[in-house]
Parts: sequence; C-alpha cells; structure tokens
Amino acid sequence: MVENLTDTGVETAPSPELDYHSLNAQLNLYDADGKIQFEADREAARQYFLQHVNQNTVFFHDIEEKLKYLVDEGYYEAPVIDQYDFADVKDLYKQAYAHKFRFPTFLGAFKYYTSYTLKTFDGSRYLERFEDRVVMVSMYLGNGDIELARKLVDEIMSGRFQPATPTFLNAGKAARGELVSCFLLRVEDNMESIARGINSALQLSKRGGGVALSLTNLREAGAPIKRIQNQSSGVIPVMKLLEDSFSYANQLGARQGAGAVYLNAHHPDILAFLDTKRENADEKIRIKTLSLGIVVPDITFELAKRNEDMYLFSPYDVERVYGVPFSEISVTEKYREMVEDGRIHKKKINARKFFQTISEIQFESGYPYIVFEDTVNRANPIKGRITMSNLCSEILQVSAPSTFNEDLSYASIGKDISCNLGSLNIAKTMDSPDFSRTIATAVRGLTAVSDLSNIEAVPSIARGNAMSHAIGLGQMNLHGYLAREHVHYGSPEALDFVNMYFLTVAYEAIKASNAIARERSEVFSGFEDSTYASGEYFDKYIDGTWEPTTDKCRELLDHSTIHIPTADDWRALAADVKQYGMYNQNLQAVPPTGSISYINGSTSSIHPIVSKIEIRKEGKIGRVYYPAPYMTNDNLEYYEDAYEIGPEKIIDTYAVATQHVDQGLSLTLFYPDTVTTRDLNRSYIYAWRKGIKTLYYVRLRQMALEGTEVEGCVSCML
Repeated sequence: MVENLTDTGVETAPSPELDYHSLNAQLNLYDADGKIQFEADREAARQYFLQHVNQNTVFFHDIEEKLKYLVDEGYYEAPVIDQYDFADVKDLYKQAYAHKFRFPTFLGAFKYYTSYTLKTFDGSRYLERFEDRVVMVSMYLGNGDIELARKLVDEIMSGRFQPATPTFLNAGKAARGELVSCFLLRVEDNMESIARGINSALQLSKRGGGVALSLTNLREAGAPIKRIQNQSSGVIPVMKLLEDSFSYANQLGARQGAGAVYLNAHHPDILAFLDTKRENADEKIRIKTLSLGIVVPDITFELAKRNEDMYLFSPYDVERVYGVPFSEISVTEKYREMVEDGRIHKKKINARKFFQTISEIQFESGYPYIVFEDTVNRANPIKGRITMSNLCSEILQVSAPSTFNEDLSYASIGKDISCNLGSLNIAKTMDSPDFSRTIATAVRGLTAVSDLSNIEAVPSIARGNAMSHAIGLGQMNLHGYLAREHVHYGSPEALDFVNMYFLTVAYEAIKASNAIARERSEVFSGFEDSTYASGEYFDKYIDGTWEPTTDKCRELLDHSTIHIPTADDWRALAADVKQYGMYNQNLQAVPPTGSISYINGSTSSIHPIVSKIEIRKEGKIGRVYYPAPYMTNDNLEYYEDAYEIGPEKIIDTYAVATQHVDQGLSLTLFYPDTVTTRDLNRSYIYAWRKGIKTLYYVRLRQMALEGTEVEGCVSCML
C-alpha cells in the first residue's frame, strides 16, 4: 500500500481565496439568504488538509517503510505490531483506509491533528493519519487477537465507538502515558495515608489521568491529635498540597494534571471547604484549580425540608465510636444515634442555609459537584459502600482502605478505583448493521484497556483494577440523533427512546461481560456477593414491562438492528450470569465527552447542545466554530440549546437513563442569566427526587459567553 499526499480523506481542489480559519469563521455569519453556511465549514476541513496537514506530514512509500521507521526511531512499541502476522497488519491498514473517512467538521480535523496524532519528537510534523491512529489503537487493544482488532477498526472508523482520550492518544506509542481516564483514591485519617495520597496523585497525574480523592475521613480543624486538643488543621491544608501537586505533574505536557476532592456534607469542615471557591476568599485558603465535590445523604434533604438544623460530626470521634472510618457510616441511618451520642463531638448549621451556600458557590464557580449518597448506594449492585466519585462525577465504585507503615510502605493494600472509558455514538450505533456486535466489541475493547494498563506505581489502584476489571461504556450524540430523527430533546418520544436504548445497552453489555467470564473462567472479585449473582439485579426487568410506548420510538427501533430484550431474554441472561458470572464489576458510566465528540462528529454526552454553533478557543488559532451534528437550515427547530430547554427536561432525560446504568452519568445543569439561588435549590431537590445519582457542573448563561467555557473534566471530557 502506498501512502501518498492525496490519501487524505478529502478531495484535492484549488485553494480558495479564504484560508481554512476564515472559512470556518463563516459558520458564525449568515449568507445573503439568512442561512447558516455549513458548506463553508466543510470547505474549511478540506482546506485544512491542503494548506496545512499535507504540507506537514512525513511521506512514506508504503506501510512497511513507515512502520519500520516508527519502530526503529522509537515512536511505536514494536511488540504491539510483532504479535500479529504482518500480512494481517497490512490488511488492517487497508481495511481502515477503505472506509474513506472524512472529518465532518473543521474542528474535528483540527482537534485530531492538534491533540491526538503522532508527531515527530520536535512536534513539527505529523506521522499518522486518522486511519493510522485507529489501526494502532485497535492492534494494541486486540492484544494479538486479529479478529478483535478487525472489529475495533470497523467500529472506530465507522464512528460507532470512540475510545476515550487517554486510550486514543496513547495506545501503541512508545513515549506515552497510560490508557486510563481517571482514578479515585481514599485518604484515611493519618499522616501516612495523607502523604501516600499526595504521592499517588503525583504518580497518577504524571501518567495522564485525572485523580479524585475523598477527604471525608480526615479529622476536622481543631480536632485533637494524640488526645491534645485543637491540634488538627483540617482538610484545607491538604487541599492546598494537592492543588500544588496537580499543577506540577502532567503527562509530558500533553495533558495537564487535574484533581478533585470530595467531602461529606456532615463533615465539620464543610462550610470552610465550600468557601475555598469563593471569589473573595483569602489567598491562604482559596482553591483555584482543584475541583470540589460534596457527598449529600438523604437526611440532609429531609432536615432542610423540615427547616431543621443539621449536625456535623467529627470523623475522629465517629471512627473511635464505630470502629470504621466516617465514610463507611450511613449518615442517614445513624444520624439520630450520632446526635444523641455524647462521645461524638458535633456542631450544627441550618440545613436550608447549607443548600443556600451551595447555590451561592455554584453561582461564582460552577462547583461543587454533588453525589446523592443514598441514591447511589441503593442502586449499587456490588457489596460495599460507594463514598465518592471522580473528576467528572460519573464513576461510582466501591473502594476499601489501605494501611501504611511509618516508612509509607503498605501494611495492607486496599482497593482504589480506575476508570477505563470509551463512548458509543448513539446515532451511528443505531445505524449499526449489528447493534449487539457493536456493544460487545466496545465492551471487549474497554476490557482490554483494563487488562493492559500498567498502574503498579500505585498498588491500591493496581489491585482494585485487577479485582474489578471495571469499565465505563459511555454514550454521546443523543441530541444529534434525536434532531436527525425530528424528535425534540426531552419530549415524551425522546424519553421513550432513551429508556429503550439504555435498557438494551445494559442487556448487551452484561451479555458481553458474561461471555468473557465464560471464555476465561474468571469473574470479578466479589461477584458472588453481588445482586448479579443473586439475581436481584434482573428482577425489575423480568417482572416489569419494558417496551416502547410511543409510535415514534417504535418507528426508530424498527429502522435499526436493535432488539429490545423481553422478560424471557432477561431470564435467560440471569441464568447464564448465575452459572458463568461476569468478568467486569462495572460496565457503564456516561462521561461528559469533549474532544472525542468533536473528532467523532457528535453532540457531547447525552445532554443538549450549548449552542447551534458552538464557539471554542483553541490555543494560538483563537476562535473555532463547531456546528451541531446533523443540523441543516431545515431542521433548526430541533436544536434548542440547553439554556432554552432548561434543567427539568435534562434531569428527566438523565433519570430515565440512570435506571439502566450501573455507575453514574455526568450531568451538567444549564440556566439562563435570570436564575436565582432558589431555582438552583429547586433543581437539587428535583434531581434527588427523580433518582439522579450525581450532579456535575452548574453553568449559567453569563458563564458561557461567546468564546468562553467553564473548565471541563480534563480526563474524561477531553
């Protein structure tokens, strides 16, 4: 196969008067007839290749010459290629190029060549086309299985499945970070655990993943140390240390370090924790780049409903009284008991004032994220408690503490959490010639990310990954698909579709994990104590009625290869799972998605678009414009933006999907500039009552002015 400079996925054409940047900018200008100039953006993508990419791509005569050069010069890992017959490798490249792939937008092409493709060590020239990156990722995840590699090439090239940024960026490269999107760490109430947590954050950030840490178990400011009163400094100094750590550690400059910290709402430092994000906070305590999340139990809402005070409990005393860390206690169940226990130091604040404070901080910063603790744990199919989430608030897994010796070596290795993510393009998946195969291939690809990741630098993460084989199969392009099919976001027809789609994905993902367990004779650690093993997980599907309720949804399903599982299908799957088990402890999680949405030509995640023509600032090039997928001048009515749609329809959409997702969904709420703190509080209550597990950012219209963005999740979104 000869790679030549016209094999770009775009037609050659004479250069127009305008350059690609100017052409892209025409998206923001109506033509003489008042129409959006979509063709200008398509021309911008073509000219980007002609004016920039082709001129800066290293030329090779054929694939043999190319791969030999990339291996010999230290760009590719030779073992990735050597595990396949070379004739099969050549066929994979032919298979990829046969798709005649074209970036549908300028931003998609620009994002790929700026952020993903392999470049020369000096960064000046390109060494890969999109097809080359797909083949290398597929070979890496195939791990010698040529059939899996072929399936992955088809699913990724067709746009049905897109690995998350760490995987798509790093797989097969010799100089790289890890393939894992993000990590979650517990921090216990001792100096050894704090020190080890900071070190682990540095190690993981260096490898390219965002890191979240739970600080709930740390004793509050003023708590005793070795029985001497008023000695503890509380959680804020630890937060400052972590913020500095993430600022220092990044992945070879390719991705900045990013971190989040979570704290239970009933921790005595909770108000000081929130105050670190105030615009006028003292520089000694102000937290600028670290993300904040709070864990809110049901009792907090109940106290606010009754306009009662809420008690905050000393983690130091709770652990002494109950013999387990504070995060392992259900505050809702033990609340009255802890209030009455004189051995536990406590203070109180007004519950409604607490929620008022949250909304005030969100007005200023978009933080904190919120985890609805009891909702999360009621839905958890795995034995143990979920006590926190990740940097993008969609990972919800059980962890276990580690203990340390004085030299910071492990006395016992606990179980921390890693996130192995990738997302399906809902529109393309609905177009799949084999819906079931698409889901199964995505599950196997993500399982390979878990199996092949090297995270021994943090033993608790490595152990957790080895025990759980957890993955997070996500979704994107919901709004794009609905608009393409002339369905309004949040309408009864849309909710009906979301229900059927996510139900079927859950079924197919469990079926795929069961098949892997059967093939390997291996299940995730703790399977026997899960509701999968007991069969309880399947009861709602076997006993309930799950079928489309609208004609439009039935029409959409009739034009796809999707098969809505019947009660008998679920009953048979439950029997297979009981007999053979499941390989993956967790299967689904819906991240926000950002850059992968652009290169895939998708709307982000399952939330609505933020604008018909999205404006982004991209480094030195400045403003770049991105049209909503499938949008034409004839279907604009289906592209209401998130601020117009409002929070309730977004929450309704996520609530329908949530019931079929074993982990979480990264849910951002959008408000017009007329919103009040009272409106925000109503949304928290509405989301909690609808069974939402987590809330990610709050975005106000004035926070998303032209050309600006609220900072997103570096690990999952980008």
